[in-house]
Amino acid sequence: MTIAAPPTRRDIAYRGFHLPADSTAGTVDGLHATDRGLALDDADQRGRWTTPPVRVGFGVGEVVPSWTAETPNGCWIEVELRGWHGDAPSTDWYLLARWAADDSAVRRASVPGQHDGDARVNTDTLLVTGATVTGWQARVTLCRPADSPTGPVLRSIGAVAAGPTPTHQGYEQEPAVAAARGRVLDVPRYSQRLHAGQHPQWGGGGDSWCSPTCISMVLAYWGADPPPERYAWVEPPGPRPVVVHAARHCYDHAYAGAGNWPFNTAYAGLHGVDAFVTRLRSLVEAEAFVAAGIPLIVSAAFRADEVPGLAYDSRGHLMVLVGFTADGDPVLNDPYAPDDDSVRRTVPRQRFEAAWQRGSGGMAYVLRPSSVPLPLPPAQANW
Repeated sequence: MTIAAPPTRRDIAYRGFHLPADSTAGTVDGLHATDRGLALDDADQRGRWTTPPVRVGFGVGEVVPSWTAETPNGCWIEVELRGWHGDAPSTDWYLLARWAADDSAVRRASVPGQHDGDARVNTDTLLVTGATVTGWQARVTLCRPADSPTGPVLRSIGAVAAGPTPTHQGYEQEPAVAAARGRVLDVPRYSQRLHAGQHPQWGGGGDSWCSPTCISMVLAYWGADPPPERYAWVEPPGPRPVVVHAARHCYDHAYAGAGNWPFNTAYAGLHGVDAFVTRLRSLVEAEAFVAAGIPLIVSAAFRADEVPGLAYDSRGHLMVLVGFTADGDPVLNDPYAPDDDSVRRTVPRQRFEAAWQRGSGGMAYVLRPSSVPLPLPPAQANW
């Protein structure tokens, strides 16, 4: 007789700060509040906002930040993280990003090569390797050149912390969210493979543009996609220039790809939506978002046909979770399809959930207008 393994749970906690509303919770230096967020004081070229320490109550294995900001041409922001334990920092600061909305004056990039005995930076993730970390702190520096008439504006900053390994302790199987069963959201279908071999300076399309293609689908679902004049520069225009626009503006020049998680949500935030990166523990948590009318962008890793319906290998692939069948199987907009008509796929629930949780620890991008409420979070809040 085969005995099923008990369900597992991973400690996950997300905390976000929306500005200027939350600015007094942290430390302000050289910035002031505006109706759009925190902006540089008139005479300053640099200013900084530092969050309070965020204590999560468990041993942290990794932290992923995300933010939304405005950066006029020539301006940028720098995002740093450090670990925290008890009443004091337990690691040094690590620079996770030099980010700008455009790339004509500043090369948007993560910062490779940062490591010590406490932690290391893996593109968009701070990995704890030796320190005791039970919380995190972020600081964001806003930067502009001396001749810039305007400066950056910071709208939000947050991070998701996760424990190093799943645990069986204290976990009970969650009940399905009935309102999500049989509901499929009307998210447009875009194929990334229509762009194969295009624009090598931003990753070359085809296999590498899953993330910006998904972002473009969800922005279109919300009616928040950029207008044609924003991507009129795309030449040749190709099958869908709005995806080229997204790929260029999500591209990480150090990583040499368009799949940096917070770079993608920061791009989405330029178009009037609230956007952040988190991790979910299960498809039941994802059902709560679909029931609220919010599609999710999720990352999974699998071998060909390990998840029936996904007949290709991937070490990490982004798809839009658009709904569920009446039986609870996930319905996906999978951009790795030969054409738009082939993008919609239904996959077995348990196989897909395993590939998602194992492949990325349940990573998800959450994009929605601020007028659309999030579902109620669980007790250990991860959104």
